[in-house]
Amino acid sequence: MPSQGWTVRLTAAAERDYQHILAWTLQTFGQNQLAIYRQTLSDALAQLHHGPDVPGSKRRDEIAGGICTLHVGRQGRKGRHFVMFTANPQAKTVNVLRILHDQMDLARHLDEDLE
Repeated sequence: MPSQGWTVRLTAAAERDYQHILAWTLQTFGQNQLAIYRQTLSDALAQLHHGPDVPGSKRRDEIAGGICTLHVGRQGRKGRHFVMFTANPQAKTVNVLRILHDQMDLARHLDEDLE
């Protein structure tokens, strides 16, 4: 089994996105769907502990240099969000910048001051 040697950090914006998504899911779809989607989001974030090159991750230099995305829908689970992140291979760190709906203009929602 591969080592989960990468540290995954969520920015304050990504934390807000995560909480907003869960609150909206609860309000719109109820407790059962909240539990399912929370697990879907958590599973996608957990994959990044294997590093930035997990299956499904894509370089998105057209958004900004060094930006990658990972769609949360994976392993038979459906989802409508992208995890936007950067990676620092020397520090073995993945920095989650935002978690955005897949119909959003991703570049528009990426704040310039996020690292």
